[in-house]
Amino acid sequence: MKQWIAAQPGARHLTLQTMPVPTPGEHEVLVRVDAVSLNYRDIGVIEGTELSADMPFPLTPGSDLAGRVVSAGARVTRFREADAVLGTFWAGWIDGDCPQHARVLGGSLPGVLAQYVVLHEDWLVHAPRTLDAVRASTLPCAGLTAWFALVENTGLRAGQTVLVQGTGGVALFGLQLARAHGANVIVTSGSGEKRRRALELGASHVIDRTSGLPWEVQAREYTGGRGVDHIFELVGGENLAASLRAVRQGGRISLIGVLGEHAMTFPSVPAFLTRSVIQGIGVGHRRALEELVRAVDTVALQPVVDACYRFDQLPEAFEHLKRGAFGKIVVDVGSAAA
Repeated sequence: MKQWIAAQPGARHLTLQTMPVPTPGEHEVLVRVDAVSLNYRDIGVIEGTELSADMPFPLTPGSDLAGRVVSAGARVTRFREADAVLGTFWAGWIDGDCPQHARVLGGSLPGVLAQYVVLHEDWLVHAPRTLDAVRASTLPCAGLTAWFALVENTGLRAGQTVLVQGTGGVALFGLQLARAHGANVIVTSGSGEKRRRALELGASHVIDRTSGLPWEVQAREYTGGRGVDHIFELVGGENLAASLRAVRQGGRISLIGVLGEHAMTFPSVPAFLTRSVIQGIGVGHRRALEELVRAVDTVALQPVVDACYRFDQLPEAFEHLKRGAFGKIVVDVGSAAA
């Protein structure tokens, strides 16, 4: 089989190699990988700068797969041959609090940018019936992060207002899931084309971050001065202070991304006055992913894929990801010869 391997930190050391197809153990499943969705953290993994994982080189990047079961170990009970499956971002986080032993695929654990992978059966869920592999592969990280922030932790209700920053994968999942729950959604973006596409996708209002008028002022104006119920904080740095000025009293800010800086700073007084909840989101557990899959099938949600690259075009896919995408970038692993 073919498998992408980074021999040492740096994208220039990423090569497509020929490796033996692995064999599953008693509780493991051999999966033929059909598609892998890329995340911005994958760039940090390859460069050796990802902060959340101890990355042993050489390594295979990638955490989010959609594929089919080829064979199963003798004691596997959750899956059968030919089942369509998704991997879980956190290996070993089933429900409740994240256990200390849980690790991330494509970080401290081998990644999934390979034609075949072996995973413990607990690290997989059944894929949605209504999605092809390319779109289904976007759920384990970006989709689940938005679901965990809006539904698992918050109990989003119809009529509330959600603000998402930018138009990346998590932001657009936040837009789609919030709209599916009857919420209004504000999208901030410096691109006129992306703002237009966000409106077509169902955004209630868009804000030009480059207009000169602070986006938080525009958000409060849209809500009649009340403030936003829930903000996806995806920028980091001092932008968190702006989010505090935009959120309503008792509202929620989900800390999800660090597109600007890895540190976040804010003045304490606005936090006291708004009495908001500020919570970090580190994707989510398997049970929530299973619930997201059921929701996707129920409402026929179609994840937004900006581009899909062939398996041998992984470097080009990462360059697109660095430039910025409207939604997700996916690698079609099935495009490679078996």
